[in-house]
Amino acid sequence: MAANPHLLYPVEGGRAAATSGKLLSARNVTLEYRTPERLVRATHDVSFDVYGADRFVLLGPSGCGKSTLLKAVAGFIEPVTGSIEIDGERVTGPGADRIVVFQEFDQLPPWKTVLQNVAFPLRVARKLSRAEARERALHFLDKVGLARFADAYPHTLSGGMKQRVAIARALAMQPRVLLMDEPFAALDALTRRRMQEELLRLWSDERFTLLFVTHSIEEALIVGNRILLLTPHPGRVRAELNSHQYSQESVGRGEFQQSVARIHRLLFEEEATR
Repeated sequence: MAANPHLLYPVEGGRAAATSGKLLSARNVTLEYRTPERLVRATHDVSFDVYGADRFVLLGPSGCGKSTLLKAVAGFIEPVTGSIEIDGERVTGPGADRIVVFQEFDQLPPWKTVLQNVAFPLRVARKLSRAEARERALHFLDKVGLARFADAYPHTLSGGMKQRVAIARALAMQPRVLLMDEPFAALDALTRRRMQEELLRLWSDERFTLLFVTHSIEEALIVGNRILLLTPHPGRVRAELNSHQYSQESVGRGEFQQSVARIHRLLFEEEATR
């Protein structure tokens, strides 16, 4: 699909190309955490909305609080001020409506097979029967191309395969929002590109709602249809952009590189002059 650099505009009214109603809302969210030395403010007064079937990306350099913000959406951290809501209900803790895929490869219990890793949370959290859980698990393993590895153990899989199992497990739970915290950052460049392609193919098939964290401008443009730019120390909203027109085929094109350069200026050069 041909990319048009003039389509990379700030989103007016906080919404672009959404296919459904508002699903996730963050309002004036300030987050803090304590280190042995001091109290750190991770984000300050951050607001955004995510709509059904959005691929919403939190993009920014180290120290902008994007991963901390994702953990707050997951319910692991409570905002100091502000609120986070799912379907109009305030987030007060973790829930099966929000499933997180991290970048670490050791998120799969090593004593369970691939099939058991995907099926187990379906039985515990979704209360499915053994047969129902197995059927759904195999369906999503097939979606990520790993059905023939159902009886394998995690230690026999590559890093990319482990991430595909984690994605299958998350999607099988049918969460309201799939949360991904730099899930491909530890992969080599070729595997990372393949995983981005597979994620977009899965999204095309399932139309799930995605909240995705990355520090890669290129990855944000490829994976996201909307991007929230966060500046660091503490994390503040710099801009919200519409990026739905890009794909892997866009990467080598001048229009794509112009958009990369523009986002870089927004994050670094323009911020330095403020």
